[in-house]
Amino acid sequence: MTDLLPYGLGSPDLVEFQLGYLVDREIVADLQALSEAARANGFELRLESAYRSFDKQLSIWNRKARGELPLLSAAGVPMDRPKDEEELMYAILTWSALPGASRHHLGTDIDVVDGAACPDGYEVQLTPAECEGMFAKFHAFLTERMVADKAFGFSRVFIPGRGKIRPEGWHIAHLPTSRKRLEHFSLDVLRRIYERSEMECKRAVLANLPQLAENYIYPYFV
Repeated sequence: MTDLLPYGLGSPDLVEFQLGYLVDREIVADLQALSEAARANGFELRLESAYRSFDKQLSIWNRKARGELPLLSAAGVPMDRPKDEEELMYAILTWSALPGASRHHLGTDIDVVDGAACPDGYEVQLTPAECEGMFAKFHAFLTERMVADKAFGFSRVFIPGRGKIRPEGWHIAHLPTSRKRLEHFSLDVLRRIYERSEMECKRAVLANLPQLAENYIYPYFV
């Protein structure tokens, strides 16, 4: 079968960058350089998510489908769980990637915040309100370094006007490395993975997979 690394099922060369967070070994030097640049500007680049296996993404998906984790609206606020399977699938997709198609499977993508701006005991939610509030200066710094300076190979991929997943300012990707990891991605392989998985909303996902790929997968393979 095709290389399973893009689906979170392979064995990528991962190293721990911060306690509990694994990333692809190839991005460590650039990530360290970005972290040091942030520190020099008064920020603490702190990871909130990094590599995520298929099983981990599937667990998030299934718990949201079952109502064990909250669903958020496009505005980033809790919403009621739709009873229709297809509506539920699209509600989850507003903020969560399909298992097997998450960029977090690549080991090249991380969710970051400014640890220096977090009040004691604060639990980060990764919401637009945080990006525009307590982490606004940090994200402005990231934009300047990543967009204006093309620094360290990192960029945002979940941006306005690209696909149907809501913009995620906290999610940054090391594009030179992720592009190599995505070369062997196949929608047919993903379909076969789903067919043998215990996935909530599986019927709706399989019935709509080509359209889902056009709106929720391929736009972010940049």
